[in-house]
This record gives sequence, C-alpha cells and structure tokens, in this order.
Amino acid sequence: MNPNVEIKILDARLHAWGLPHYQSALAAAVDLMACLDAPLVLKPQQPALLIPSGIALHMNSAELCAVILPRSGLGHKKGLVLGNGVGLIDADYTAQCFISAWNRNPADSGADIVINPGERIAQMLFLPVLRPRFSVVDDFSQPSERGGGGFGSTGT
Repeated sequence: MNPNVEIKILDARLHAWGLPHYQSALAAAVDLMACLDAPLVLKPQQPALLIPSGIALHMNSAELCAVILPRSGLGHKKGLVLGNGVGLIDADYTAQCFISAWNRNPADSGADIVINPGERIAQMLFLPVLRPRFSVVDDFSQPSERGGGGFGSTGT
C-alpha cells in the first residue's frame, strides 16, 4: 500500500535544500529540515522549541497518520531529541508541521546544540491507523494468560 499524500512547500528554500525524500531504497522515514532564518542554539535542558519544517501535509485518510521522530545519530551523539518524545500528525491536520526540539544533555555540561538552517533534524514516518470500535463490558469475553500483571510481571 503506497497511499498518496499531498505535500505543500511552505518554505521555498526546500527546493534548493532538498524536498523530503527517502535517503535510501529501504528507508522507513523521510528527513525533515530546520527551516530557520539563522542558526539556533539549544542550551542543555532549556525548554523545547518549535522549529518549522517548511511543509504541510494532507493525508485525507482515516487509515493514515505520520509521526515525527528524532534522527538517531543526532539523538545518540549530540543529545538532540524531541521535546514531546514523538510528534503525531493526524490525517486531517493541514497546517505546517513543526519539530519540537530539545537538548537532553545535562544542564551543567555546556553541550550546546547548534541547529543550522536547512539541517536535517528529525524524520517523519507514515503509519497505518486502526480505529477500533469500543465495546463497553463488565467482564472481558476471554481471559488472558497474563491477566493484570504489569510493570515487571514477566521479568525485568
């Protein structure tokens, strides 16, 4: 299944920097760029900042969503992660997609992160959505082997 997603380019610099595309033949996500006018310094542990991606989407399908994830290398090597963990783009949201950027490094580390205009700072993954019908019950129709065990009940 390769659904059609309309993309609106809100920042013309993306035409020169590169439109969102898959970086390899089997890549799962497309990179998102920081559409900034000047370099941005993220201080360790400062509140997350919203960075424009320069794009808007129209998925127009209840069976599709997009999630914004950190780029693995930037998160692991530099400490650049998303301020909201994972960003969710619903199929009916058509305004600009923003990237919530946060420097997770310790406050006293001095490990500033500089984000430059046009830098690839996050990635967007499209996922299928299941929308189950809910049945309110007093008791579940079948037991499960695990039952109510949680938080370490199957080991650590």
